[in-house]
Amino acid sequence: MKKLLIIKTGGSFEEFTREHDDFEHWTANGMGLSFEDCLCVDVRTGSSLPDPADIAGCVITGSHDMVTDDLPWIHTTARWLREALHADLPLLGICFGHQLMAHALGGKAGYHPDGLEIGTVDITLTEDGMADPLMGSLPSFFKAHVTHSQTALELPPNTTLLAASDHDPHQSFRIGLHAWGVQFHPEFDTSAIHFYVQQLQEKITDQGGDVANIRETVVETPESTSLLKRFAAYCLNS
Repeated sequence: MKKLLIIKTGGSFEEFTREHDDFEHWTANGMGLSFEDCLCVDVRTGSSLPDPADIAGCVITGSHDMVTDDLPWIHTTARWLREALHADLPLLGICFGHQLMAHALGGKAGYHPDGLEIGTVDITLTEDGMADPLMGSLPSFFKAHVTHSQTALELPPNTTLLAASDHDPHQSFRIGLHAWGVQFHPEFDTSAIHFYVQQLQEKITDQGGDVANIRETVVETPESTSLLKRFAAYCLNS
């Protein structure tokens, strides 16, 4: 059986990962798979990505780097994503991965004009989202964890907008049959988002945010988290 690929584009804070593993492990766990049953490639090291024909699907993780950073691995990964889309490979980009997909496929990523979005937020599906083969399994209104300064400022041509939040109108999109981007983090649990709020509290305050209120409104996000298992099932059972 073909494996699911996890493209590691970054890692969480070392202080947190020492006890809680890292993005790629959270993603595998969220998909209901053991890490050993997935293929993980850390593109920051220059490791080669596989032929899209040799894998069942691909998740692109988040990162503390920015899509607008002029890093060789970002350009290389963007080229691979274009090849994967052309090969009709199911894709799921998370946060940085979502922005990288938008950038690679003809849109534009950059800093959100209203600054940082962080905490547990309300996501609303569009009509197209409610009919989508992946997102349509969710309630029309659900909660998700977010932490991002950049966003998909412009979506690629022929993109279907699937979901939005009050802060970000591009919380999810689909290109073609099954290439999805989600700005939110289905792989995060409450301990992860609380840690990010702690680490970024000075930035939150500087941008006029209420750290105490953000902490108080953090809740579990089972609907958002369920996307990972649904994506894995979609790839492995197609």
